[in-house]
Amino acid sequence: MRRLPPLRALEAFIRTVRLGSARAAANELALSPSALSRRITNLEEFTGRKLFSRSGQTMRLTDEGRAFYDAVAPQLEALAAAVETQSENLQLMRLRLGVMPLFGTQRLFPRLGELRASHPRLHLDIDTGPHLIDRVGDTLDAAIGLTAEPDPSLYSVQLDQNTIHAIANVELAKQLGDTPDAEALAKQTFLVHTDMPASFEAWKAALGLKGMQPAAIDHYDSGQLILEAAAQSIGIAIMHDDHLARNKDPRLARLYDQRVESPYSYWFMCRPADLEARPVRIFHDWLVQAGL
Repeated sequence: MRRLPPLRALEAFIRTVRLGSARAAANELALSPSALSRRITNLEEFTGRKLFSRSGQTMRLTDEGRAFYDAVAPQLEALAAAVETQSENLQLMRLRLGVMPLFGTQRLFPRLGELRASHPRLHLDIDTGPHLIDRVGDTLDAAIGLTAEPDPSLYSVQLDQNTIHAIANVELAKQLGDTPDAEALAKQTFLVHTDMPASFEAWKAALGLKGMQPAAIDHYDSGQLILEAAAQSIGIAIMHDDHLARNKDPRLARLYDQRVESPYSYWFMCRPADLEARPVRIFHDWLVQAGL
């Protein structure tokens, strides 16, 4: 039998590449940075390849490291899947996952078939109720939530960085034109997600409309309903550009060509200890690798 590489060192290498940070990989594996570095050095000695270039605390993947990752990572996934099918008495694994409805509809559910194909014994209990982040570690094993700053006590992975846009019915967008008009906008109703309360003020400030007060601001706890309300000309939605792009609704259009950085991002969150639970780990790794 061929000599196997040190598996803990291999795991440290894979985590570092996938997370893009040695510090993040060390935190995830509950290792000190020096211990993580030693494991990767052991792997480099085993393979005879320089996998990372090092400068102070920074580690950058080399060309040899990228080639090694591309060759090994799929095989490691196949090994994990094979062991999984033969372990735990073939019992089902269950993950209690909190997901915001729009993320679930637009980004998660279209890809869940891939997860099921790779891990057929993993099943998800989906919760789209309120206060998802507050319930992580209690009624939820993990959550994908929209927040400006994740709870520092939780393990978290940022899934995107988006821009804010005003989204309206196409006919209303034509009426309002290409240039922001404070007087015309002040006659409109704006629709704001309850989990994105600062988004409207950020949008106004970026467009030079900080003092503009609209006819009304209506709050919704569902992004899908906000977009539908905007499509029905009930108001102007303040949402992420990604929400509009993925929705592909011909009734909707973006107002004005202005880039506004969002204060909010989607984050995957769980308790650090729960990351070691097999269902959480499988879902986390798939989510990061899939780039949802």
